[in-house]
Formats: sequence, C-alpha cells, structure tokens
Amino acid sequence: MLFTIQVNNKKIRAEKGETILSALNRNGIIIPTLCRMKDFSPTGACRMCVVEVEGRDRLVTACSQPVEEWMKINTHSPRVLTARKTNVELLLSNHPDDCLYCDKNTNCELQRLAGELNIRERRIRAKKIKPRLDQSSPAIIRELSKCIICGRCVRVCEEVVTATSIDFIYRGSRIHVGPAMDRDFNFSSCINCGQCVLVCPTGALHEKHNISEVQEYLNNPAFMKVIQYSPVVPAGIAEELGVKYSRDFDKTLNSVLRKIGFEKVFASGTGTDLFIREMAEQLKEQVENGRDTIFISACPAWIKYAEQFMPEIIPMLSTVKCPQQITGSLIKTLVADQAGLKPEKIFSVSATPCTAMKFEARRDGMMRKGISDIDSVLTVRELGRLIRLYGIDVTNSDSEQADSPMEGFSSSAALSEITGGLAESIVRSFSYAEYKKEVDKQYFKKIRSGGSFREALIPVEQYQIRVAVIDGLAGLEKLKQSIDAGNKYHLVEVMACPGGCINGAGMPFRNQKDDRKNLAKLIYQADENDAIGLPEKSPVLINLYEKLIKENEEISDKKIFHTHYIKRNVLL
Repeated sequence: MLFTIQVNNKKIRAEKGETILSALNRNGIIIPTLCRMKDFSPTGACRMCVVEVEGRDRLVTACSQPVEEWMKINTHSPRVLTARKTNVELLLSNHPDDCLYCDKNTNCELQRLAGELNIRERRIRAKKIKPRLDQSSPAIIRELSKCIICGRCVRVCEEVVTATSIDFIYRGSRIHVGPAMDRDFNFSSCINCGQCVLVCPTGALHEKHNISEVQEYLNNPAFMKVIQYSPVVPAGIAEELGVKYSRDFDKTLNSVLRKIGFEKVFASGTGTDLFIREMAEQLKEQVENGRDTIFISACPAWIKYAEQFMPEIIPMLSTVKCPQQITGSLIKTLVADQAGLKPEKIFSVSATPCTAMKFEARRDGMMRKGISDIDSVLTVRELGRLIRLYGIDVTNSDSEQADSPMEGFSSSAALSEITGGLAESIVRSFSYAEYKKEVDKQYFKKIRSGGSFREALIPVEQYQIRVAVIDGLAGLEKLKQSIDAGNKYHLVEVMACPGGCINGAGMPFRNQKDDRKNLAKLIYQADENDAIGLPEKSPVLINLYEKLIKENEEISDKKIFHTHYIKRNVLL
C-alpha cells in the first residue's frame, strides 16, 4: 500500500512496512550509515542515519524506524547534522591518526563521512585505543585500534559465513571485537574467507600483504619468477585500476605481468579445466557404483569449515586439489622439468580473488618434499598495488598470450567463478566425455538462480543426476534439512562467498556486491558463445592429458592432483 509522507517540506511516496531509510533512498535522498548492510536486519547501532520527525522529542534512526503516513521528516536539519557530526567526532576522538599508512586509505567510510560532514579539526580528545596488531592468521590482519564497533564483521561471520569466529568482547569502554577468550586469529575457528574484510568500514580488518615478499624475489636472479591468475582476476584488475573490462584485457594483463618481471605467465583456468575433468571422473564412479555424495573441494574456506564443523563429511569431500594448487603442481613439476630447474628454484605466485587461498597454499597437503606448490598468494587488490608500484600503464600495453603449456582454458573454467558454475561444468563434462553429448542448459536454470540453497535434477542418458548448490555457508542448514527429509545428492557444490569467487574477499572494494551481476552476465554470455565451452574441447587441456602428463613420470599417475583432508581441531 502506497501513501504520502513529507520529507524536507516535499511530498514523496512511501510503502507501508518499509523503513524511513528505504523510502528516502528510493526517492533519491541519501543519508549516511555505518552499521547498516544490505539484506541484513537493521540495528541502528551507529546512529549515523538519524533524522528529525515532527512530534518526536528524540532523533529517530531511519534504518530501523518504519515509515508512517502522518510523518513529516527533516533529513538535514541543523540538529540532525550536529548529531551526525558529533557521532563521527566521537569515533575519531580515539582513532589512530595514521590514515596515510592505513590499508583502507581513500576507501575508508569513516574518512569519507568526516569529509562529507566537513570535520577539519579535532574538537573532542580521548585516550587513544592501545594498538594491537594480530598478524597470526595467514590471510587476515586485525588492527583493534581502528575498530569502530559497528558490528558488521560479527554479523556477516555469524549470519552469512556461520563460522561465528568473532564476537563482541567485554563491555563499556573496553568493548572490542575478536575471537573467543580474546585470543588471536590462529587460535580461532576463522576459515579465512575474508567476508569480514569486505564489510569492515575502516582498516580494522584487511588481507595479509605479500607484496614485499614478491618484490624481493622479483629482484633475485637466482629464481625463475612465475605467476598464475584465475579467470576472474583480469576483470578485477580492470575494476581496481579504473579501466573498462573486455575479454581482450586478459592478454593485456599478460603483457603487464611480464613488464613487472615475471618470466612465465600462466592461466589458472587451465587448472580449473583439469579440476573439472578429474571431478567428472569421480562423478562417473559415483553414479555408476553408487558411492556416497561427492562434495566439491574447490573452495578452501569451505574445506576448512568442513574440517572444523562437519568432520563427518570428510570422507565425502573430493580429493581433487583446487585449481590454484593443481596449476601450482604443474609449475613445480612440468614447467620446472621443461626449464631444467629444480622446483625450489621457481618462485611461484598465484593471483586470486580469494583470501582463503593464502591459507590453503600453506597446508601440508599442498607441498611435496617440503616444497610448496605455491610460494606466495596475491589478492586482486594486492596485484593492483603491485602494478601501480612498477608504474605500468595498462592502457598502453600490448596484447600477449599466456605461456605454454597453460595458456588457455574453456568457458567452463570462467563459469566456475560463479556459484553453481562448477557443479554445472562437472555434469556437462561428464556427459560429453562419456556420451559425446552436451546437456541442455535449461536444466541448469535452477542452480543459476538466486538463493542460498538450490537443487536440480539433470538427465544424462540413463542417469538422473541430482545436484545441490550452497551459495554462502548459511545454506548448509537447508541442505541438512533436505538430506534429513530423505533426499540424496550425487554432487554438492559449496561456496563460502555468496555469489562465488566474483565476490571473493580479495576483489576490489564495492559498496554493494550485487554490482558484479554485470560480470556474471558477461561470463554467462561467454559460455553461451564460446566455441571452447568444455575442458574436453580445449586444445591446451588435450595437449596436457594426451602428451605432457603422460610423458612426465612424476605426474603420469595424476596422484599429484589429489590431496587429503583430516578433522581439524581448533581451540576456540
């Protein structure tokens, strides 16, 4: 039901049941918020969205107050502006003055609000929060002195990720956010997904940087410097550097990385194709022999979650390494052999949209003879900083192919960056490999749709393959309910980041994640039009399988592409 309310002496249309903030935003009136997150129930904790409502003595939080027909609202009265300004000044009163060195400089919401409210001097002084730098995690750094207690990270960890690794600790002036018993991250149940990093408005949470380490090796002639990047990285780099993205930008990025000093540039998408192919083999065995459900193992944050909270499904986890690690294995074996180098003389870097892959690269199962397959992991944001650091003009760089033997991939590899894409690609690969027939894509509509839990029944010859897709770990509860109700699945894909890798925590910061729907559309369109839609059609993968892997004794049995998982006990 629509009705009229008065805002700033002008009439606007509002809908019964919506909040004041929703009605204002829909009518083009923007007011600041700090604690609010889209699709989450409002808390009104930050008090930044206060407005003046005629007849009310106190200012009202617009994010939590339902709109009513009688309301006359003033959004920017002197009283409102003073309240907002005072709120920000109080937050700044004990905030560290290190903006120039802060990871979130120019992307900080507190910094932006201070500028918008014309705060140019410190009127309120308070005792600075004691600096405490938690660098124990391989993926995420926590700086307590920059935390403004907005609660965003707590909510996303509890309601979206469901790991509940952090919460509010103590009360009053001592309150802060951290793991249980106020211990460091390495003692906690954190799965390194980094969704807390994406929602943090300040620099209190950010990824652990490996740029200095990469720089050191780039200047060391004793090592061959190699980099791989996942299919979504070029689009992320274009976004980070403010360049319009097209599919040709992938070739531009190859040129840029060589200018920085990398001697070999590979596409992780080749590893994704190999992953899909190996998973299709496991799916074949599953449907033919009636094995237990297969849980896809490509998301490292999900794998750590399963090891900690769902150890009973570890036997059902696919043993196939994730695409990053498969590509890393090929670099330290096949590429090392071709170059006549020992594996330890190759410095292997992976560029990825995922912070959890920083943790994964350090797992025991991802190294051989004490040598890691991946030596360093850079997020998209870190790689963007590295490109700026070396003064590379991406708009004035040539187009170059990636290096053989991992220079290309199918559209299925790019599709795998979106939730549901891996499951779809595996089923399609299984059908084509076994029966030389492609599955009608209309059967995948349900797993391409929205929702934290999706399922579909896909016919492949005499088989009816039941697939489940979990988009964000909150959907695991619905999967459990479905299984308890008697439903059985052949294949289950789980992605910790809602929407998939295109919304990974290492991607450029955005106000609203759904802005990347355009990128998802581009990927779907490419899959529709690309002649190489499946791994089985990729000349690069065919060459790997039919020639290079067979000729290399170290990897001919393909055991190198598999790993193991065990129950992980965490203290908290």
